[in-house]
Amino acid sequence: QVQLVESGGGLVQAGGSLRLSCAASGRSFSSYAMGWFRQAPGKEREFVVFIDWSGTNTYYADSVKGRFTISRDNAKNTVYLQMNALKPEDTAVYYCASGTSTLRVQTGVIDNWGQGTQVTVSS
Repeated sequence: QVQLVESGGGLVQAGGSLRLSCAASGRSFSSYAMGWFRQAPGKEREFVVFIDWSGTNTYYADSVKGRFTISRDNAKNTVYLQMNALKPEDTAVYYCASGTSTLRVQTGVIDNWGQGTQVTVSS
């Protein structure tokens, strides 16, 4: 079991940047694929990006490609989401998630969820 705690959310103007962090506790963090999801008000939770256990393979939703970057530091049990060129439509609660494979993460088959962190982008 892995416990996930997100941080780094906040209020930012359109065009600005934020960096989210997800700290994991528990064993075997480095064996998990990790991902970020988001949920805007009145909408379903949606996949944003995944990263495999080694940090080699990543995949982004089209809506964030070229603006967001995921990375991980297995020595620190932490995954990051660098968000640049933010848009008002990026406003959502962002959730960190872990899964046993990148495919399972991408399809929402998640073993562990964080509690979420609010990102608000003003126009």
